[in-house]
Amino acid sequence: MNIKRSLIATAAAFALFMAGQLTSKTVSPTVEAFDPGSVLDFTVRDIDGSDVKLSKYKGDVILIVNVASKCGYTPQYEGLQAIYKKYKDKGFYVLGFPANNFGGQEPGTNSEIKEFCESKFHVTFPMFAKISVKGDDIDPLYKFLTDKKTNGEFAGDISWNFNKFLVDRNGNVVARFSSKDTPESETVTAAIDKYLAQK
Repeated sequence: MNIKRSLIATAAAFALFMAGQLTSKTVSPTVEAFDPGSVLDFTVRDIDGSDVKLSKYKGDVILIVNVASKCGYTPQYEGLQAIYKKYKDKGFYVLGFPANNFGGQEPGTNSEIKEFCESKFHVTFPMFAKISVKGDDIDPLYKFLTDKKTNGEFAGDISWNFNKFLVDRNGNVVARFSSKDTPESETVTAAIDKYLAQK
């Protein structure tokens, strides 16, 4: 009988634990499931190696771009800098993420990439550490951006360098542009204007 009571008590305690009403000291408080609801939930590393919470851009419109230094589209850095300069006072940011996934066109180190961007294109918008934007080692942010489960309307593999995602003031992806869509094109700037107008 005592064994039966003990089993019942143990089962009840386990049920309470699973329901979240009891906690266990053996469970590390630092281990939490990461289930992002928007771009703003991510922490990324900038090109100088510091962690950056993308939540700092809540209230801003951002354009996330996978960039490369030795690509036919590399001159788009000039257009990205131009639209950043044009719109930054209205709450707009370009976020550049170097990636070497396509044709080995971003072979440099973070410091080399930074030097190239600043000296060649006078880039002042935020640049981040080199990541992978597709494949088995895909960065979590780009996994979120390209997975149909998390970004249904605008999901799909990154096709090449300089794909672009536009994110509204609340962290929602609201548009996607191909490498061929230049930053200063009417297609891109009209979308930026639209979402900057939304408060």
